[in-house]
Amino acid sequence: MMVSKTMIKNQTMAIPKSPAEVLAKVNDQLMENNSMEMFVTAWVGVLDLKSGELVYANAGHEYPVLKHRGEKFEILREKHSPPLGCLEGMSFREGKMTLQKGDVLFVYTDGVTEATNVDEQLFGTDRMLQVLNSSETDEPVMIEKTVREGIGKFAHGAPQFDDITMLCMRFDGKD
Repeated sequence: MMVSKTMIKNQTMAIPKSPAEVLAKVNDQLMENNSMEMFVTAWVGVLDLKSGELVYANAGHEYPVLKHRGEKFEILREKHSPPLGCLEGMSFREGKMTLQKGDVLFVYTDGVTEATNVDEQLFGTDRMLQVLNSSETDEPVMIEKTVREGIGKFAHGAPQFDDITMLCMRFDGKD
């Protein structure tokens, strides 16, 4: 995972590429030495801070969640590409959306939805959406904190077996 993160960072900082091109390059690099047949999911997005246009590509990652200003969080269920490290020479599907001022985007690893409690039940996407929509603020740091606390209450001390990683951002637009 850390190697993949470094590769993605290096590809995005090199000659400008689209998110799909970044994932294709990283995928081919990972396939070069993948004798253990490991894979990794990734979600890469490039946001134009002036227009709000977000171009993104999803390599087997969880569906992102979007909240338009004044509305509820909703899962963006779109067909996405397979994870990185599965097949050499793959191309990746790209999507576009335009964020409006006040829109909030939430991206997370499967460790969030697969968090388990002492009865081995999963936190799940429905519970995650319920917690996201219970947040009384649109401040990304507080939304992330609300979800982390929701997982903690649900898990009730049960050990977790996967990383719980979240990225939350609000597009404030340009005045």
